[in-house]
Formats: sequence, structure tokens, C-alpha cells
Amino acid sequence: MGRKNKKNGQIFSDIEIIRSGSEGKSIGKHDGKIIFVERAVPGDVADIYITSDRKGYMEGYIHSLKKEGEGRIKPFCQHWDICGGCQWQQMDYTNQLKWKQQQVIDAFERIAKVPIKNFIPIQKAPDTVAYRNKVQFTFSAKAYLKVFDRNNPDHLDVKSLGYFVPGKFDKIFDVEYCHLIDDQLNNIRNSLRDFCLEKDYSFFDFFKKKGFMRGLLLRNSTLGEQLVMVIFGEKQKENIEEVMSYMQTQFTSITSLHYVINEKVNDTYNDLEIITLKGPGYIEERLGDLKFSISPKSFFQTNSIQAKTLYDITKNFANLTGNEHVYDLYCGTGTIGLYVANACAKVTGIEYIEDAVIDAHANALKNNISHAAFYAGDMVKLLNDEFVATHGKPDVIITDPPRAGMHEDVVKKIIELAPEKIVYVSCNPATQARDIQWLSVLYDVEKVQPVDMFPHTHHVENVALLVKRK
Repeated sequence: MGRKNKKNGQIFSDIEIIRSGSEGKSIGKHDGKIIFVERAVPGDVADIYITSDRKGYMEGYIHSLKKEGEGRIKPFCQHWDICGGCQWQQMDYTNQLKWKQQQVIDAFERIAKVPIKNFIPIQKAPDTVAYRNKVQFTFSAKAYLKVFDRNNPDHLDVKSLGYFVPGKFDKIFDVEYCHLIDDQLNNIRNSLRDFCLEKDYSFFDFFKKKGFMRGLLLRNSTLGEQLVMVIFGEKQKENIEEVMSYMQTQFTSITSLHYVINEKVNDTYNDLEIITLKGPGYIEERLGDLKFSISPKSFFQTNSIQAKTLYDITKNFANLTGNEHVYDLYCGTGTIGLYVANACAKVTGIEYIEDAVIDAHANALKNNISHAAFYAGDMVKLLNDEFVATHGKPDVIITDPPRAGMHEDVVKKIIELAPEKIVYVSCNPATQARDIQWLSVLYDVEKVQPVDMFPHTHHVENVALLVKRK
């Protein structure tokens, strides 16, 4: 039988929040032990309710705020206290940028342990609201209600269309307005929800694993196009026709309208047939001089304006002369490789997801780029001697791996290939720093610049230029 933790449920008084920490939480200390505190701001002084006491740290939330930190502001969203999407709304944007930049500095100092010749300040976002071009909402038969509402039996079976509650796989709170998307997408969500409530359609039940209305995918582009996909949990032909007819007549602004029937236990739909009712099956987005097709299954950066900023920095760091062979690792739909293609002789992309590679080829064709080729496969297995012999050695590698970073075997292969430059784009400075520490046997970090893609969250993108040591 495990030892009962005596500190859980305790309240520690007058704890000063000293800095921002990982995963959007901030840090205080009690008797020398770190406390990770939700929704706190450096400079706050508060009584902290302890929810978890582990060997090396504790976790908690603000029970009573005694003094506000300098950067604390009033959150602008009515859902802030229950939504996990914007953990830093209580912090002004200047301080958000400061602590995002500090995340990168800390990762390089503590994990990479290598000097940076030129650290360029973080690139802020021009828009801090309505910047997302993609969101997905979930229908639920039982809305997640706040504690003070749960004793009201009239509210126990309220249907909802919204986001997951942080840390809860089966809890959806109803969204009235999301500040991360524009008014038109908010209106589409609310109108569809109200229509379904009026028709008394069943919403998805996470315990029974059934329900007619299951999800809603919304995408838009800076070109003014909108993509909508309704996700149904059951084959109800007449009701599906009724819903989709409503969507077509009610929202003439939709340029690409789809639906999919997902009767599986899990929420993924990449392996399912998507039915297109209106439009070519995709919307278009422009980045610089290039256009990209975005379908319901496509991966695309969710902040289009900052995506261009990120790719401009990447291209600038690569400083291509027109003669280079560029490897684009973890290339997704080929956006970065195609973005730099006009400045190099050849682009070779590698990506694990086959559908993304299909999109990459389509995007190359759309933009009349003939010297870029993309290949699908496990990076560890595909990036081998045979592949290099067939396609040629790279002069420059651009890599943009998932949050887990690169596999150690991939890093070893990069060192073996020894390109003159590596431009490492990352959504996780910690794993980026780990990989750079491995690469430091051959490479120096020439310059680094963070980019804020997601205001009001703790997430930060970072671009690092590594140059082969002479």
C-alpha cells in the first residue's frame, strides 16, 4: 500500500511566483521545494492549494491572490478558467514574449550546453487574437459543468459543442466564443449547434461510444476561403442530408464543404472516406509567392501569417546561393522545402505520413516547381546509404521534426553526411537543444531566433542555424 501524501490539499501561504516554468505553469518555492502553479504570473504572491506532492516538486493552483505580478492582466475570454487553449491570458503580451524567449535560452544553456554566437530576439506575432486557421470542436451529450453548477439536476444532461477540458478525455465544455478564430467561424459553430439542438439530434456520448453529432472541423485562409467538415458518429442518411443542406443554404461563405462518418472508438478520420459536397475538396492559402492546397486531412501551420515569418527566417538562415542540394527532413506537405526551392538547385523531402507526401507533390505541381521531390517513409529507415546514393548528398539540411525531436540514429546519419549547414526548426526548444548537443561534435550554433506562433500559450517555435566546424 502506497504512502499517503500528507501535503495534498494543504494551502501554503504567501508563496512568491519567481518565474515561468514548463507547460505554461509558473514556479514558486516552499521550504526549498519547487511548486508548479497553474495560471500564475511571475511576481504574484499567493496562497497556493497543493494538488500533488511528488519527490522533487509539488503542483498546485492559486487559492487566494495576495499581490499581483507586474505582468498580470484580466483575461479577455469568458472560458479562460476552464479552457486549456490560452494558458497565458492572465499575462500581458510583453511578458509572454519575455518568458517564451527565456524558455529557449534555458534549453540551450541547460541541455545543449553550447554557446550561441548570435541570439536574435523573439519575433512577435502581429495578431494576438483570431490568428488560428484551423480548429476542431467536439459534440458531447453531457456538457462539462463547473463545480458550483453540478448540484442542479436540470443541467446534468446539457448538450455541448466545444473543446476538451485539460486533462479530461471525456469532458467537453460548451464554447460560446473562441477568440483564436474569427467571427465567421464562431458563427458557423454556434449556428450548427443551435440547429442540432432544435432538431434534438443525439450528441456523442463518450461512455456509450455512440451519438449522431460527433465533431466539427473549421479552417480558413488569408485569401478569404473557408473549409467546413461535419463529423457524424452514426449513419443516419436523412439526418445527414438535413444537416448538410442547412450548412449549404445557411453559409454561402463556405468554399469547401465536407462530411465524414466516424463510427470508430477513436476520433481519427485520416483513414476514412471524406465526402465533398461543395468546392474542389480544398481551400487555398498563400505564403509569399506560393499557393498551397489545404484539404480536411492536410497538415498546415495553424497561424498562416507567422508561418511566413518562420519560413522567411529559415530561408534567411540557410542563405542559399542557388547551387545547393537541400534535404527537407520531416517535410510534411513540403511547405518549407517549396518555400526555399527558388533559391537552390534541388530539394529532397522526407516525411513519415504518406498523405502528406501526396500533398507535397501536388503543391510542387501547383507552383510549377519541378526540382523538388518528396518521399514517404520512416526517417530512421529511409535516410540510409542507398537513399543518399540514389538522390545525392545534401549541402544543406533543413529539419522540422515533431515535438519529440529527431531520433538519435537520424542525428548520427546527419553527422555522417556532414552538410555545410543545418537549419533546425523546432516547436520544442528542449528536444531541439538535446539534438543540438549531439550535433555539437561537428557543428557550432551560429544564430538562433524564436518565433511566437501562438500568442497566449506557452508554445514557442525556434529556428537555429548550425554551421560545420572548420
